[in-house]
This record gives sequence, structure tokens and C-alpha cells, in this order.
Amino acid sequence: MAAPTLDDFESLRVLGKGSYGKVFLVRHKDSGTEKLYAMKMLRKEHVLNRNQVEHTKTERNVLEHVSHPFIVSLHYAFQTPKKLYLVLDYCPGGELFFHLSRAGRFSEGRTRFYTSELLLALEYLHSLNIIFRDLKPENVLLDENGHAKLTDFGLSKEGICDNFSARTMCGTPEYLAPELLDSKGHGKAVDWYSLGALCYEMLTGLPPYYTQDRNLLFDRIRRAALQYPQYISPVSKSLLQGLLNRQPEARLGGGPGDGLFLGGHHVAPGSLRSLWLAMAVVHGPRCRGQVPPPFKPKVAGAGDVSNFEKEFVDMPLGVSEADGRGAGPHFDGFTYQGQ
Repeated sequence: MAAPTLDDFESLRVLGKGSYGKVFLVRHKDSGTEKLYAMKMLRKEHVLNRNQVEHTKTERNVLEHVSHPFIVSLHYAFQTPKKLYLVLDYCPGGELFFHLSRAGRFSEGRTRFYTSELLLALEYLHSLNIIFRDLKPENVLLDENGHAKLTDFGLSKEGICDNFSARTMCGTPEYLAPELLDSKGHGKAVDWYSLGALCYEMLTGLPPYYTQDRNLLFDRIRRAALQYPQYISPVSKSLLQGLLNRQPEARLGGGPGDGLFLGGHHVAPGSLRSLWLAMAVVHGPRCRGQVPPPFKPKVAGAGDVSNFEKEFVDMPLGVSEADGRGAGPHFDGFTYQGQ
């Protein structure tokens, strides 16, 4: 079977744009079906200039080896002289951020649903000794039925089985765990803090400790008392307090053997994990996407892009090798073709 190339794909619309490049809605020309994909394009020049070579290789490697209902799947990977391409699941429901920004905040039930599915995805990654490190609404997609899918593994790190082996300061400021700010080493517990921050944002409309002043934000994350609106239920508040604990080993999910929250594993009566189980909507045999989502995105057809920001979908495609500077280095082992 021939290796995939850019000519194999018909680009239809732009779905997103960042400092790395763009994400396109594409159709495989020779697949014999109308199946659509999301194609992430990375400019080699930008990867080099931002010292992201190792992160990019990690993203490609992680995507090849993971398989989970709440994580996007990699179907193809290839490169041209100037660019790298990852062809992934297309999730027509768009980013969780898109829906949260329009709703203002979610109900506890809807928040509980997304938090539960993301928790299962993070547990799965941690079982493979992978930490995600960039959980935020922009990196959660909704499929056509409304299930959550984790995407963008550019800051992930492999081989982490504790709470202190990783050293690189990275992530999105509003969701950074305190130990990341202090550069003392971090690990799996940072993902549970970020899950708590995302859960808080879904319930309230803003991340915890939010301010546009970066230094003040970091100071608040380190030492400020977090304010909880009166409408947050006692169970939700207890869950958030557990996930947002500043001490990694004391954090909900961060202690020794503390990874499994669901399915009745090692749950002590009265513990914070018992509170989590009281909130959880997916567990045991129902954890593979069988719980009906509380919200189903409006999707008019296979190529509908109405759940993506208009400023992106109206952009010109510009998928060619004509733009940019000279060729970049060859990334050995980057090519991939799924079954």
C-alpha cells in the first residue's frame, strides 16, 4: 500500500488556526467513501524556531499508540519538504470552548458528563505512563453525538509514572498546577488539577483564579483562596477542592494507587472518591460511550462546519508548498497509515 501524500486529500474548509499552522476539513480522494477527516498541518520552520521538535515527535508517537473512545484517532501521518501533516478524526460538534462560550456556563449534569468522559481518557493515558499537560476547552472536541474527545497532544510526555519526573514548564496559564509554576518537577497529578480547573470553568464560566494579569494569576494559583459561587452544590465543591489541591500527593487522583475513580475500585466510604462516584455518570461496562450525552450538537450534514468559529471557516485554504521559506529537515519515522 502506497504511503499517504498531500495529493490524496481534498481540502474543503479551514477549521482552526494557531501559531503552528492550520487544521483543515479534508476528504480522502481514493477511499471510496465520503468519510471526512481533520488534517492538522505543522510548518517545519515554526516547529524548529519554537524548539518543538521533540514535542512534535511525541504527539505523533502518542497518537499512533493510543486507542480510546474519548481520544481522537490518528488515521494518517506524512510530510512534505516544508510541512508535517496529521490526519485525525473529524468531530463535527466542534470545540467544547465554542459551546461553553455561547452557553456562558453548563449545568452540573452536563459538566459531570464531560468531566467523566475526560477522566476516563486521562486514566487511560496515565495507564500508559503518558501525561497530557494541556487540558482546556479548546482541546476537547465533541463528536456528532455529543461525546467528548481529547485532542492536541503537542505538550504530552511519555514515560511518566509519578508526580515529579517531568521538568519542562509548559501548558496554558489558567490551567497550570502549582507544581508546574515552581519548576520542582511534576507528573500525572497535573492532569487532575487541570481537570478540576476545566470542571470549575464549565460550572462557572471562568477558570479558577482568573485574571488577565499573568503574574497575579500565578500568585493566586499558588496561594489565593478560591471562591465558589453559591449555586455550586456541596458535592461539586468537594470534588473541585480535591482536584485543585495544591499538594500533588494529596490531590484527588494524585496519591499512590489513586488513579481509578470509577467502577468501584478502592473506594473508601466518606472519601473524596466516594463523592466523585456520587457525581459520575459513566462507570463499569458503560464507560465506552454508551451513556447518552446531555447535549447533541446541531450538525446539518457530513461537511457541516457551523460548530466552528466563522473567522476560521471563512479563511482561504492555502494548502500548498508554494508559501513559506525553504525546505525543513526530514522527520524520520513520521509517516503512518492506519488499518
